[in-house]
Amino acid sequence: MDQQEIQKKKNFILSLMMISSFVAPFLGSSVNIALPSISRDFGMNAVTMSWVSMAYLLASAVFLVPLGKLADLIGRVKVFVLGNIIVATASLLCAIAKDSTMLIIFRVLQGIGSAMMFGTNMAIITAVFPPNQRGKAIGINVTAVYLGLSAAPVLGGILTQTFGWQSIFIVTIPFGIFVAMAARLVIQTDWAEAKNEKFDYSGSIIYLLSMSAFMYGFSRLPDPLAFGLVLFGAMGLLLFWRVELKTPFPVFNMQLFFGNRLFALSNLAALINYATTFAVTFVLSLYLQYIKGLSPRDAGIILIAQPIMMAIVASFSGKLSDKYQPRILSSIGMGVIAIGLVLLLPLNSSTSNSYLILSLILLGIGFGLFSSPNTNAVMSSVAKKFLGTASATVATMRMTGQMVSMGIATLVIHIFIGKERISLSNQDAFLHSVSITFAIFIGLSLVGIWASLARGNSQKN
Repeated sequence: MDQQEIQKKKNFILSLMMISSFVAPFLGSSVNIALPSISRDFGMNAVTMSWVSMAYLLASAVFLVPLGKLADLIGRVKVFVLGNIIVATASLLCAIAKDSTMLIIFRVLQGIGSAMMFGTNMAIITAVFPPNQRGKAIGINVTAVYLGLSAAPVLGGILTQTFGWQSIFIVTIPFGIFVAMAARLVIQTDWAEAKNEKFDYSGSIIYLLSMSAFMYGFSRLPDPLAFGLVLFGAMGLLLFWRVELKTPFPVFNMQLFFGNRLFALSNLAALINYATTFAVTFVLSLYLQYIKGLSPRDAGIILIAQPIMMAIVASFSGKLSDKYQPRILSSIGMGVIAIGLVLLLPLNSSTSNSYLILSLILLGIGFGLFSSPNTNAVMSSVAKKFLGTASATVATMRMTGQMVSMGIATLVIHIFIGKERISLSNQDAFLHSVSITFAIFIGLSLVGIWASLARGNSQKN
């Protein structure tokens, strides 16, 4: 096979990874816009309705690390293919679910399949592309993630309104089947570099229980029970750390954090970055609809400025990280994010939409500059046998950061307005809570800039 044919094969494999990277966040976000329709069909209350979204996110987050390790043991392509099949099957089951309980169970299954996809696709890309092409490939793949997030509210709304909420799930089924079949046919190597190791069942169970409690607790702040769950989860993760240090073949090699400064600080930077950015859309959607009086559609049109800029910038920032040190590009990105957040501090009822869009564009540029180079740094900092674990860790940092971000925003809003609905009577208190939230995010972004700069230069493998 000549070089041109080899490159074509690499590009085709990348396109398969991109499809899965689009579908997983699309399934996670598009359902949000369909929740009122789902609620009407199944007679769901607010708590049950939230679980349709939460079940998918939680299952995706907590299974990433164990399934990433499993991929290192039995083969990343096997796990990736199986993940696509599970997501396609679960999508069909979600579409034909007869009640809310069945739908939530199938969303958990869908989340597990999504974890198998996200825990392996970045590892496969890293194995397929050499160091001088890796950043570009990762950037393109990250762009697919943002395109999935950007398209979710628009396509989800159109599909729900035209064909019903079931169509959101049905439309993804052919993509999962195609990717699974094509990947199995085209990719001959399975990359099971850790196949001689044993799977760490005890560590995996401790991790799953602890991470579930921590993530669920954070999602339910500031309820009193939520604080207990967060504390229980944190103590469980501390136990997990101690157990893993003594295990011959840990599900997560702690030496990747303690013996690899680049890996540790790059993941810390990723965690902080998602913690400072994810809830911005949530807060601003409340602001636009309750304070500015916009419809959900008009609010969505304004908010889409951020993910669009993320997608545009991430597509070439990854390529730049093949030539320049990722820590510099990522640190600049975090700095731009901080500037965007500073612009949001004086938000009030008379703030113009154009000013808001400018702030969102800056946030999108900053996030796009940060994400692809940072992911490139993480994936290039570990030995090949840890690529599945590294890929899963990056995704776990994203999911955990998102939950932390939502927890911070929800807690601050609750402190200022309690459980009251946002209205003209508490408008000033809500706006104050928004400013406090963004101030916290600015402080976190400064810590993220330090972590990004302190990691040192990348040595690509």
